[in-house]
Amino acid sequence: MILRGHVFSQTLEMETGITVLTPGAAPASDAYRVIYLLHGLCGRSGDWLDYTMLPAYAEGSNAVFVMPEVARSFYTDMQYGQRFFTYVTEELPGICRNVFRIASERENTAVIGASMGGYGALKCALSKPEQYGACGAFSSACLYLKETLAVQRAAQERGDLSALQQRFGMQTPTDFQAMFGEDLDWRPDCEPLELAKKAAKGLYRPKFYLACGDKDLFRQDNLRFCCDLRQLGFDSMYEEWNGVHDWTFFNRALKKALDRLL
Repeated sequence: MILRGHVFSQTLEMETGITVLTPGAAPASDAYRVIYLLHGLCGRSGDWLDYTMLPAYAEGSNAVFVMPEVARSFYTDMQYGQRFFTYVTEELPGICRNVFRIASERENTAVIGASMGGYGALKCALSKPEQYGACGAFSSACLYLKETLAVQRAAQERGDLSALQQRFGMQTPTDFQAMFGEDLDWRPDCEPLELAKKAAKGLYRPKFYLACGDKDLFRQDNLRFCCDLRQLGFDSMYEEWNGVHDWTFFNRALKKALDRLL
């Protein structure tokens, strides 16, 4: 069953888009597993259904796939904007448990995303490892956020944002200001590596599947981050193949992630 619509969020104080894919038959006894699929910077909740073979991959998975919508927020509680991280990690799971028969255990919960959604998936899993047992992140952006913000601050001082806009898009510098304020104040709770260091000292450690195209602009950061995860002791797998930052690559990565994580 495919459900597309809107849900009113108390956290956001507004309606927001949501897409859900459920199995055709109810489980015999146990609750469904749940997989949160996070869209990218220019996307919306329906992208994973519209641009990948998700319905085919989901067959036999005994899982509900939940796809929220967060605009261009990078899954953060924004300085000037909405609290999308709180919505996705706290309110949304409660809404889904009230409507669908989904499991609450971390071993039956995964989060997957691409590009901005890859960053969001890593942030969710590493911020709340007691909640997510597995994470898939493809061609993730802003893995080293502190460095990215430093580059933007220097570009703003020079009065030339062209290099940053060429890499991330014309709107992204403004997005970062909405997230972190005009001074682009760095926050450790938004830095994946800082979150990984903290999670590595805790009781729970999600397992990770990371992938990036060999011609993707974010390849070096993704490869570097997987090495950092392994050094911290996480069960993490990185793969790359011929590809760029597009849905052709994300579609194949999704299949590989589901095969590994499920």
